[in-house]
This record gives sequence, structure tokens and C-alpha cells, in this order.
Amino acid sequence: MNNKLHKLKISTPGRVCLFGEHQDYLHLPIVACAISLRITVEGTRRNDMQVNINLPDVSEKESFFLDKPIVYSKERDYLKSSLKVLLRKGYTFSNGFDCVIEGKIPINAGTSSSSALIVTWINFLTRVSDQSEILSDEKLAYLAYEAEVLEFSEPGGMMDQYSTSIGGIIAIDFFPEIKVSRLNTELKTFVLGNSHQPKDTKYILSHVKNQILDVDKILKRIDPDFSLQSVKVEELNQYSKHLSQPQYQILEGTIKNRDLTVIARKELANKNPDHKMIGQLLTEHHIVLRDILGISTPKIERMIDSAINAGAYGAKINGSGGGGCMFAYSPEDPEKVKTAIENSGGEAFIILPDSGSRQEFMESTK
Repeated sequence: MNNKLHKLKISTPGRVCLFGEHQDYLHLPIVACAISLRITVEGTRRNDMQVNINLPDVSEKESFFLDKPIVYSKERDYLKSSLKVLLRKGYTFSNGFDCVIEGKIPINAGTSSSSALIVTWINFLTRVSDQSEILSDEKLAYLAYEAEVLEFSEPGGMMDQYSTSIGGIIAIDFFPEIKVSRLNTELKTFVLGNSHQPKDTKYILSHVKNQILDVDKILKRIDPDFSLQSVKVEELNQYSKHLSQPQYQILEGTIKNRDLTVIARKELANKNPDHKMIGQLLTEHHIVLRDILGISTPKIERMIDSAINAGAYGAKINGSGGGGCMFAYSPEDPEKVKTAIENSGGEAFIILPDSGSRQEFMESTK
């Protein structure tokens, strides 16, 4: 740590994708919401170059030295990849530290626990570095994207890093360049349901992503002006003869999701949106994810049906799919919705939109 900072605690929220699931890696717009389940890194300066990290939530500990080469010891070694990215950027460290990392975000369940971890860790590291830099939200997000996605050539997009770093409800445009818009809207209570079904995020992302990218390549060879960003639903039929039925379905589903996101974003631009409309759009988005992209599960469907029957305005699967979490928009009687999800076999949390990565406390040396 720098000479003045002795102890520091940083926290970062998880996130749900409201609209635009499986869209960010296609450079299509998304709307995401940071949630009031957070992860924290709390660290204390040492007098040597050793880094000790305690992760009680997963019953793991890590230890390494900052004055020795950083070598990955496992797949997706995010704590070390974050440090490697920062070292390449010119950040330096004159001291090691003892850290505890723990949180409330469901792990490997579609709520960006990995991205939130990396954002928190990088936010901590740059502040305790010799440069003692407090990053902008956007710079923090991009460094986390480098450490999580680019460093390991992963198939994911940028939504998770930007959403957890910035917080609140945001819209992200990726084409022709990245543009993040903070939506000053007031959404109310959600209920998050964890199915506890294991999911293979890497496989699902690459499987769905590769399907639509193959379609995009086929249609660009036929029509160089074809674009997922601009093609209209009513124009899709002219391409059907060039595609198999599954290929055409995933193309149609992708464009439907894109257009649902645009409609929802327009409504969410209002400070007091039509809450029932937002719920309905969430359910419509889920239907496409379930019926066309095929990323839901029977248990997730039971949880969603139970939530809606208990009074939720709408619900959808969250994240890459194949298990993990769903969420329901529940401005009225969220406790009843929570109980309904639990009775369907899920673990449920009442959540609200939350702020982005932040310092919780710091203590300087005397």
C-alpha cells in the first residue's frame, strides 16, 4: 500500500440484466441494474511484499508475492489476472497486504459475482498502489473487462463490468462505439431467485454467440449491407431461404430482443415509468430467451410462474442461462413473491437497485 493508507474496504454490487440478454457481445444495446447484494474486499497493509487473501465464502485461501513473477495457478485466475493487467499498465506496489473477500452475491448464478469481484479487487488495488489512484467508473470497468475477458480470451461482453462499476440503472450502446447512459429512473422492488442449478456460463455464452455470429457471417456474404444493428423484423423473411430453421429462429429472436430493449429503454428514460409495462416487457424478453435461445430450465420456469401468480409484474431468467437465477419485478407485496419462489425450490432475496463500486472505509497510518 502507499505510505499513508493502512486499511481499506471496497464494495461492489451484483447486477441483473433487465433487457438485452445475450446482446452485448453482438454490440447490441442492453439495460442493466446493479442490485443490493454486494461483495467486499477489506485489506490491511503488510511490511513485506506478500499478499494473503482469505475467501471464506468458498473456503479458499491464496498467497503470493508481489516481487516475484505472477503465475496463474488455475483456470480464470481473476485475482492474479487483475494484478497482471495493472502491472502492465504501470501500477507499482511497495507493500503486500492481508485481505478478506466476502459477499452476498450468489456465485456462478448469473448475477455477475465474478465481475463484481474483479471490479472490487481492481478498485482496491489501484487505491493501495504506489500511484494511489481513484479510477473513474468507466476506467475501472474497462480494466476489469481486460482482466476477466481479454486476458483469458473469454466469450463474454462488457455489460457486467460496466454495470457493477457504475451502479444504478444503465443503458449501454456498443455500436458504433461504447456509450454508457445513466438512466435516472425509479424502479422499485425486485425479488431474485437462485435455482442453485449449476450452469456452464462459458459453454452457453459461446454456444449461443457462435450460432448468431455464424448467421451474421452467412448473411453478410449474401448482403454486405446486412447489420444486426439496423435490420428490421419485417425484413427478415427475405433471408430465410439462406438459413436453416434453427438459424432463422435465432436471428428472429435476436432482433426481437433488440427491439424489446429499445422499447424498454425509452420507457425507462422516464423518471416514473409505467411499472406494469416494464414487467410485461421483462416477461416478453424471457419468452424469447426460453423458446428461441433455449436457455431456461424447468425449475426456473416453475419459479417464474410462481412469482407471477403471486403478483409480480413480470419475470425473466438472468444471465447466460442454463440454471442460476431468475428475478421478478415486484413493486407490490415482494414478501409474497419471495415466499412463492421459495416454495418452488428457489432461494429468494428481496433486492433494490443499488450504487456502484465504492469505498466503505479507509484508515491511514498515524
